[in-house]
Amino acid sequence: MRRRTLLAGAAALVCAGAAGVALTGGPQFVQDALRTGGNKPEIFTGNSEGIAIRGYDPVGYFAEGKPVEGSTQYSTEWKGATWRFANAENLAAFESNPEKYAPKYGGYCAYAVSQGYTAKTEPEAWTIIDGKLYLNYSLGVKATFDSDQPGYIAQAEKNWPKVLQ
Repeated sequence: MRRRTLLAGAAALVCAGAAGVALTGGPQFVQDALRTGGNKPEIFTGNSEGIAIRGYDPVGYFAEGKPVEGSTQYSTEWKGATWRFANAENLAAFESNPEKYAPKYGGYCAYAVSQGYTAKTEPEAWTIIDGKLYLNYSLGVKATFDSDQPGYIAQAEKNWPKVLQ
């Protein structure tokens, strides 16, 4: 199963390259994107001890229009991850409606999910589309995602949450 998943992911990357999609994330993106093995958690936390989106405040993207680091002083648990916030107001907003503020696809790279796999994300590679937060692996991968947002989102919706298996 693992070998088949790796081959499918590699094939997706080759197809993306053949279609002219610039995977500007470099070799590390390919390595991260092809990692498999067992079920992945619904919320991406990477190696950050269960901290969602690297400790950045998901409400900050909406309220301030930029990535804002959260504080350990303002945090909550949701879907098996710890979410941090810059202030009490952002924490309260999230707790009242976490689905509104949490990034799509559990904070995994939106482009990667559209291609049928998962990859980590960087807080600076973000966009809000139709009131939803999308994160990407890097600014280069975000540029690829931005080149056809509706198409990549439609495909990601088909792949989510199957990519977690």
